[in-house]
Parts: sequence; structure tokens; C-alpha cells
Amino acid sequence: MGNYKSRPTISCADELKKKISESYSLFRSKAIEDLRPRDSEWSELQLACSRCDLAGVKELLNEDNVNEKTDTGHTLLHICCISGAGADSKELINYFLQQGIKAIYLTKNQFSALHLATYKGDVETVVALCEANIDVNVTGNSGMTALHITAMCGHLEIAQILLEHGARINSGDAVKFSPLHIASFFGHDKMVESLITNGANINISGGVGDRPLHLACAKGYLRITQLLLQGTSDQKVDVNVKDDEEHRPIHFCCKAGNLQILSLLLEHKADTHITNIYGDTPLHLACYYCKLEICKALTLHTGSASLNIENIFSETPLHAACTTGKSIELIKFLLEQQNVDINYQGKDGHTALHSACYHGHLRVVHFLLESGADVNLVASVSDQNGGSEKKEEQTALMWAYEKGHDSIVTLLKHHKRPQDESACGDYTQPGGDGSYVSVPSPIGKLRSVTREKIDVLQLRATLPHYFHLQITDLESQETIGSGSFGKVFKGKCRGKVVAIKRYRASSFGSKSDVDMFCREVSILARLDSPYVIHFVGACLDDPSQFAIVTRFVSGGSLFGLLHEQKRLIDMHTKLTIAVDVAKGMEYLHNLPQPIIHRDLNSHNILLEEDCHAVVADFGESRFLRSDEEDNMTKQPGNLRWMAPEIFTQCTKYSIRADMFSYSLCLWELLAGEMPFAHLKPAATAAEMAYHHTRPPIAITFPKPIIGILQKGWHANAEERPDFKNIVPILEECRQSQAVMLISNGNTITNDPISELNALSEDSDNEGRTTPPLTGHVTAMRTRWEMEASRNSGAQSEELRRRFPLTQVDKNGYVADPLCTMRMPMLLPSADLLSSEDLSSERSDIESSSHVDPFY
Repeated sequence: MGNYKSRPTISCADELKKKISESYSLFRSKAIEDLRPRDSEWSELQLACSRCDLAGVKELLNEDNVNEKTDTGHTLLHICCISGAGADSKELINYFLQQGIKAIYLTKNQFSALHLATYKGDVETVVALCEANIDVNVTGNSGMTALHITAMCGHLEIAQILLEHGARINSGDAVKFSPLHIASFFGHDKMVESLITNGANINISGGVGDRPLHLACAKGYLRITQLLLQGTSDQKVDVNVKDDEEHRPIHFCCKAGNLQILSLLLEHKADTHITNIYGDTPLHLACYYCKLEICKALTLHTGSASLNIENIFSETPLHAACTTGKSIELIKFLLEQQNVDINYQGKDGHTALHSACYHGHLRVVHFLLESGADVNLVASVSDQNGGSEKKEEQTALMWAYEKGHDSIVTLLKHHKRPQDESACGDYTQPGGDGSYVSVPSPIGKLRSVTREKIDVLQLRATLPHYFHLQITDLESQETIGSGSFGKVFKGKCRGKVVAIKRYRASSFGSKSDVDMFCREVSILARLDSPYVIHFVGACLDDPSQFAIVTRFVSGGSLFGLLHEQKRLIDMHTKLTIAVDVAKGMEYLHNLPQPIIHRDLNSHNILLEEDCHAVVADFGESRFLRSDEEDNMTKQPGNLRWMAPEIFTQCTKYSIRADMFSYSLCLWELLAGEMPFAHLKPAATAAEMAYHHTRPPIAITFPKPIIGILQKGWHANAEERPDFKNIVPILEECRQSQAVMLISNGNTITNDPISELNALSEDSDNEGRTTPPLTGHVTAMRTRWEMEASRNSGAQSEELRRRFPLTQVDKNGYVADPLCTMRMPMLLPSADLLSSEDLSSERSDIESSSHVDPFY
């Protein structure tokens, strides 16, 4: 979830459900798009099909045009199925099937003729297709079968027809939702009843362990909830069944705020004190989502037992209500209950007032202050320094300062408490109106400043003199990067071109910028390897002018090359980069005092002009005193490339966390896209940590690389290899004959099958005419831009022809708007390949005598 002071307003489960809902909406829009084809561009034969003119079709049809398709991928069978119904349509469908047109062909939006007829609700066409013995279980867009689609649309009659013709009632789509899941998700109670009657598994699990009962409770569908709880003579539902995040149906019900469903669940003995992996009880979720009536019902049912239970964020239901801050009535109700203390402090010391200040709820803060909230109470917040975890005490005022809620800061400073009207002490403003003012502890501020000064003085004493620079030695030019620390500039230092990292002061940061600066300088000063960034020196005299100077690497970052410039890189160059980074990490991990990077990602891999790579940015790095420490900082680095053991709030992890991040970078390098690019960074980390999902591996990856990936991103850190073990494998793979042939050939193709077949004698070498991009980075860019300008139109058309199941933009890049569904990678082909065809294709590739054993 993240290293939060207070619970985030949206959980990973919420993000996932939102993505699923968006994906189904996109599915609908794509289906509607395919049902409204552009007939103005159709041929005479296609127009005859749209009119169901059997005689006209027979006259025009021949061997050359029997497999004719529109620009949108519609076959003649598709056109017939979406254009009409009745006897003529049935005869034409049978005629097309007799002529060899396969019913499993998909449009570019990945719909078969049966899919479109089902979505349209055309019973006669569905019957005609089924009676022709087509495969009713063919999957298309989002991995959905026709039965999934009819469950989405609520077409009862079509569902029965499909089931009678062998539709698999428990098959899963791309997120492992069965038809029963989808019917429950979209609220079709009669469809749910029909599926249960026909033997659907009412306890079937979705992709994240969610059952149909979870979905019905989350959506507030009372009748469907009743049907599922009622079950059958052979199947019964556990009312307390949990998903992968240990949410029970009652959790989802309380989030949705449906009183009738809550009453039904309580009748079936739902546990009201049960928690999810975040420690949330149903009452917590009712408070986070401002469901006052649910809170009243739960409190009446459970008494005061749930009112002071804390979740993993040290928040009680009162904290939860103040975190959301949308209902003063809810907060007032909770304060009226027995044993609820407005100044109750969670395990970390933060109060409800802290939560309201952190999330910026001015009205709630005012109400709490008027109700007696104590602004002097402090929370203990971790502050990392020198490898040992220390605690800094912070008031609610400091939390408001940190988040920039100026109006709340002003309110806290000038709020007058009745009991303090005659008081005069350290917190009274001299000459003021006697109002109570909460300020950060002077002793705490003094300790912090003293510690930072000691760190700087120690660094000045230990850093070799030739690394000491003056700010006057530096000439900053254009900005080339930025972050929470400050900015990075291209510039000059004593006549040499360098990169200058300038720190900016941060008064209330969660980490000390001075601490990070001192640690990064001390690490860089000890490094001497061609595979890590070269340290030039640092400015240490004035904290307001702290700067770290390194050699300027002109090729930019790997992230910029792959995702901003979108350059094509040949396999040999990719493996050269992979080897260099692995050698850099091997060097760091095998120093006398090993260094763990903790922020290895494509942003921090810089490229030389000759395409060699160096590892950079040691702001999150630290020296490792033992093989595995239990006082490491929680969640350093970028979430998208973060190892599961770091993301799950663990403070005990080893250098093998770097191997996990490296594996994701290696996949990113080979695939040319960010890991889980469709998800936000926090959702990506949660997906990998809690659901053990990993990016899909293409069959075109060299076999040794696949082995490295599977071991390198293993969930168990102990199973991951060391860098010294993988460097020889990467070197051997880079120098293999297959890599040399692909990298030095005259063509590059975006078809992975063609790339491999380029090694065979009978390869037709059909594909891109763009030459491999090797050598000088500037030359790479110039050459690509010239080729792209010359061939962009032709390349786009070629890609559209060779990738009929994907969308290709005008620049020739593949875009998959449904990638949120975690769909498996498909092999591009002129026609759809069945799963048997895919297996056969891969077998042919692996058995070819011309293919290097590395593939």
C-alpha cells in the first residue's frame, strides 16, 4: 500500500476494481464499434453479404475473395452475422462455413462472428452458428467467450442455447471472471439464477480471489446476494469467504453502504470483527466511506467492541472517519459512543486530529478542536539516519505543515481553548491575545540540526581533498532532470562537461536531505568502476548550496531512450546494456563493504555514446553492514521496480532486492515497454507483491534470459541468483550466433516469428526496412528519424496487416488499450492462431536446425 502516515483514501483493491470496470466499459465500446462497420468502403461482395443476398454472393464469390476482409478485420461471415437475421441469413451462414470461412476468425477488435451476434442479442443468428457446430468457447477481446458476453448483456435465451451446445460454464476471462462473476458484476439476477441452475460454481474464484458473492455485495445487488447465499443442494457459500486481500463480503457491503444486504449477511452469521490484510474491520470501511447508517447498524449489533480496534495504519474507526472527513455527523456519532476518546492515540501516537490535518479537512479539524482535541499530542515518525531507525515526535500542526494545508495551520496556531484563557506560558505569544499556539518542539529541532551538522563535519573530514569543490567552480547550464531532492543540471566544472545535482532544503521532509546528501557523497567517493557513474566531487561548505558533481553521460537514460524517444534497439545492443548494468551491480555487491542500490530502474541506467551503460543515482543507496539487516528503510526507490519484500513494509531485506529490480529492467529492455505500464506505480508494486504477477515473457526472448528473469524476480529472495552468477550467462548469450545474425542483418522486423525465422535458410525476411540501430547514440537517433520519416506510412500499414489483433497508430507503434486485463501475449499472424497453432509454432521454432540454442 505504501509507507503512509495515515491510510490512503483509495486502496489497491479499489484501484483494481476500477481498472476492471474501465476495461469492461472499453470492451462494450469496441463491440459497438464492430457492430457499426464503415460500409462505404466495402466491396460489391461485402455489400451483397450485408443484404444477405445469397444469389448475389454465390455469383461474386470465388477462391480469391472467399477470405476477403474489411479494414477492420471483418470477414464475410462477420458481415453476414451483424447485418441481418432470418432464413436468408441462416442459409448464407451455412454457405460461408461450407466454403471454408472459419468462425473463429477475429476482427481487429478481437471479436468472432458469434461474439458479435451474441452481444447484439440476435438469437436466430446464434442458433444458426451453433447448429453449424462451430466452437462456442472461442475467446476474443479480454479473453471473453460468447457465454461471458451474454452474461454481461443478460440475454437469457442465448445463454441457454450456448450451454446446450457445449459452452463451458466456469471458464474464466482475462481477469479470471466466470460468466457467474460477470452476471453478478452487472446485476442480472435472472441470469445468475439460470447459471446456478445449470451448474455454475458459486464458489469460483476470480483473479484476485474475488467470488461472485463479493461482487454482488460490493455492487449492492440484494436479489443476487440472496441467490448466492441460498446456494443449491450441492453447493453452499461461506458467508465469510475471503479474497486475496482477505476482504469478506461484509467488508464490500459496508463500503457500498447497503443496509438490506448487511442485515442479510448478519442473518447468515457474518463476522463483524473480522479484518482484511490492512487490519480493517467492516466498521473501519464504513467509516472510511462515510456510511453513517451502516456504522449505526454495526455499532448496535457489536456494541463498543469494534470501536477501538486499530488497523495497520494505527487508525481506529474514529481516525477513519477523520481521514475521509466528509461527514461531521459520523464523527459526532462515534464520539457519542462509550469508550471512544477524541484524543485516543494509535500505536504510532497519531490522533484523529492528526489524520484530519494530514488529509486537509478544515471543517473536521475545527469540529475536533471545539470538541476538545489536544493539539499537543505527538505521533512518532521514523527518521532514518546512519543505518539505525530513530523516532521523531510530530504534532498535528507539523502534519498540516508537511502537506501544505495553510488554512489548517492558521487555525491550529490561533485556536483558543477555554481552559487556557488565563494561562500564560511557553506557548503563549508575547503581547498577543493569549491564544494557544502549537509549535514544533525546540529541543527536537535543535537535535535535528546538531545531528545534521555532525554528519556534514564528519563528511568534510573524511572526504579526500581532491573531491572538495567550491560552488564557484561550477557553471550550471540547462536542466536535465529533477526530483524531490532538487534539480540536475548539465554544466561545466574546471573546463569539463559534468552533471550537477543541486539539493534544495526541505524543512518537514520524511527524510533528511542532509542525511541523503552525506550518504550519497560517501558512497560515490568509494566507487571506481567503468560500469558505475564517475564521481567528480561535491560542494560541502554551505547546506543551501550542496551539490554533487559527476561525469556527464551524453546518451541519456535508458527510460528516455525506450519510452520517450521510442527508439528501436537491436538485440546485441540490448544485451550489451544488460551486461554492463549486471557488471556494475556485481561490483557494488562485492565491495569489501557491499552497497545495496535500492533504486535500480531504467531512469538510473545511463547510456554512453557507444551504447555502453553505467549505473547511476545513489541517493537511496546504503552500505550493508551484514548480509541481511533488520533496520533498513521502508520503501526506498521507485514503486514500479520495487522488490515485494520492500513494498510489503519489510525492514529486513538483502542485496537480492536489487536483483528483482534488475530483472524488471531486463524485461523492460527486451520488451521495449514499462513493466505493467497500464497500472500506477503503487498498484504495480501491489500486483507483484500480493498477487505474484509478473510481466509476460515473449517466446522471442533468448532462453537463458528467460531463466534469469524467472529466477531474478522470484517471490522468495533466497531463490534469486547473485549478479556474479548471471554475468557469464549474459555474456555468452550476447556473443551467440543467433544474436549476431539478428543484430547484423539487413532487416529488422516487428514480428517475433520473423525475427527468429531470419536465422533459417527459408526465411522470407519480410518486415521493417529500418536497419538495426547500433553504435553511436546520436547516429542512432538521426538514422531512425530519417527512416521513420521516409517509411512511416508503409510501416504502419505493414504492422496493421501483420498485427490484426492490435491497434497501430500513425507512427507505427502498437497500442493495447485493454492491457489492464493482463492479457497474455499473442503471436502476430495474418490470421488468428489457435492455442494448438501457437504450441506448434513454438515447437517448430525450437526444433529448427538453423536456430541458435539460445532461442
